[in-house]
Amino acid sequence: MIDPDIPLEKQVERQAKVIEALIRRANREDGVGGSVYSLFQSAIALQGEVWAKTRDLEQALDTLGRASSKLKIAEYAREQTERNLADALDAMEGGFALFTDGKLEVFNDQFKGLLSDLKERITPGLPLEDFFAALEQSKSVTSVAPPLSGQPSLTGGGFDPGWNTPSVVELVGDRWFQITRKTASADKTVLLSTEITHIVRQNRLEKNRLIDEHGFFLQAAFDHMTQGVCTFSSEGTLLINNERFRELLYLPIGLVQKGTAIRQIVDFVKKHQLLAGMSTDDEFGQLLEEIRRSGGFERIVRHARGSILNIRVHELPDQGFIMNVLDITAETRSKETLEEMVRERTGELTEANRRLREQHEEQILIDEELRRAKTQAEEAVRSKTRFFAAASHDLLQPVNAAKLLISTMSDSAADTPFADMVGRLGRSFESVETLLHTLLDISRLDSVGAEFTISTFPIGDLLNSVREDYTPVAEKKKIELRVVPCSVWVESDHRYLLRSLQNLVTNAIQYTKTGKVLVGCRRIGETVCLEVWDTGIGISEADQPRIFSEFTRVTSERSEFGMGLGLSIVDRACQRLGHALSVRSKVGEGSVFSIVLPVTPTPPVEELPLQMETADLSEGMDLIVLIVEDNPDVLFATARQVESWGGSVLTASSTPQALEQVREIGMAPDIILADYQLGEDDDGVKAIMAIRQETGTRVPAVVITASPPEELAESARVYGFTVLPKPVKLSRLRSLMDWKTRQPVVVCAPK
Repeated sequence: MIDPDIPLEKQVERQAKVIEALIRRANREDGVGGSVYSLFQSAIALQGEVWAKTRDLEQALDTLGRASSKLKIAEYAREQTERNLADALDAMEGGFALFTDGKLEVFNDQFKGLLSDLKERITPGLPLEDFFAALEQSKSVTSVAPPLSGQPSLTGGGFDPGWNTPSVVELVGDRWFQITRKTASADKTVLLSTEITHIVRQNRLEKNRLIDEHGFFLQAAFDHMTQGVCTFSSEGTLLINNERFRELLYLPIGLVQKGTAIRQIVDFVKKHQLLAGMSTDDEFGQLLEEIRRSGGFERIVRHARGSILNIRVHELPDQGFIMNVLDITAETRSKETLEEMVRERTGELTEANRRLREQHEEQILIDEELRRAKTQAEEAVRSKTRFFAAASHDLLQPVNAAKLLISTMSDSAADTPFADMVGRLGRSFESVETLLHTLLDISRLDSVGAEFTISTFPIGDLLNSVREDYTPVAEKKKIELRVVPCSVWVESDHRYLLRSLQNLVTNAIQYTKTGKVLVGCRRIGETVCLEVWDTGIGISEADQPRIFSEFTRVTSERSEFGMGLGLSIVDRACQRLGHALSVRSKVGEGSVFSIVLPVTPTPPVEELPLQMETADLSEGMDLIVLIVEDNPDVLFATARQVESWGGSVLTASSTPQALEQVREIGMAPDIILADYQLGEDDDGVKAIMAIRQETGTRVPAVVITASPPEELAESARVYGFTVLPKPVKLSRLRSLMDWKTRQPVVVCAPK
């Protein structure tokens, strides 16, 4: 009912009128449309509303009173702040001015009294641009440093509103002020003026002092220099010099004073002819022109008093120049002496060079001879290798034939007076065979191009071979040879490892008179140690280092086992294969030789080779045997031996003859024994393949060769034949033939 926006006094007045009207209405007895009781109730309700409004009014009045008090306090604080600001501005050492929206609003007396001719213009409302324009035009201002200086005008479009860098203003009477502009906010700018007269004057005094000190230090440095130094201005007048300059040129003291023209010094030098080459009238002009053109010059002149001087002139940044005079008399004379020494030394070096050239030519001839000798030596080594490769076949062929014949003779001479003679003959050929194998092994191991066939194989095969071959030899000496089986697989060269083990066993049997020889293996981590123990005579510590040398024995007794080469072969083979070889021995008790070999994983069971069954040699051999051999003696001896076993023999010296023999009988033989080398274009492998193709049958075959068996290992695996080295051990050949003919025969398509 009452507008809350009207003043509180008006609201109270209206509420009082409303209450009064309501009371009068309640007192009327002739109320319209109600009883006296209802009127009384209405009066009571109106009275409650009046009391509520009264409380609201009192609260509003109280709030208004507190707000009025705070307003008075704020007004007092503002007045106090203005008084403090005015006092602070008056107390400042420098001038202060505040511009709002580019108009002067607040300033102190120092700012107003900055320039006497601007006091009347420093009033509130002064535009900032007008202030700078008045500052530039003031008669009290001598100069203005950047950023004011360099601007076309601080008024109009020349004034930069974003300028905040201090400017230095020089006033009349050597007074200096710094004016700094600070932007307080987007619409407020503060100008601070600070008098820096004492700072400028102090810097000026300090600068002059430093210049004087530098001049003093420069002069002191000049005076202590070993060379003469003199500086001239751009006009050619003397500025600074040292005493050495005057002494070197022998100038009077009056000519080396500050301000002396260089022309006077040059004229004096010319007049008294102090320097050679300085007598022409235009010399000075030419020197100045050269200095200006090239920035300086250098001359070596001789003084009238005999000294040699080096004169250097360099232009300075201010177009003056500095002259250095150096006495090089001693250096020049030393140089002349040095040049003489150089000439002498050059002659000596020339002679030495000539001798070196002659020696170089001689060295070239020597190197050429050495190259030819090296080529000849390499060719000799290759020839030796080829020779032993051929000898391994040619030398072993007659031995193989002789052993076959002796074996046949021994069967025929049994229980006859010739049995002992045939036995001695057989042992002699065994010695020859051993010696030939030893010499061939040494030759191959000493050859630079010797090749090894590294493979993995069960070491048990080597142990079985040694047991079969050397048990009869040990039994003959009444010595027990015990070989412990081993199933470990190793990585090495099968042939050379077997030869090494054979030599160790042979050596052990040779030097053991009673007792036994033990061969076995010990597993050590990822390696296996192959050991040969004996109870022989033993080896002393003094002899152990030399037992691996050629032709070395630990006893002087003659032996039927060889010439002392076995251990040498073992040592060389182990070195080339990378196997550790060692020996432990005690005199009178025996020796232990050890070879350490790397162990490889054992292949699956299905990949292991089939073991040969032991043949029953008491039964006759009911086989058709085709022997292919180009050596008639070996062919004859082999045929006689096979016939003595009960076999039917077909002989041929080449592949074509072998095919003819097969065609004549009209069937495939039971087994083929073929020599590998049958001629230039023929070999045993070709003969085997031709016969199999002719008969359509995979005939069992054995290739006998004097070459290393490893050379035929891949062909043997592919074509399915067995390789035996020469000379052939008859017991092994008989067992092998029996075992191979027991295998099922594979029939293939005929030709």
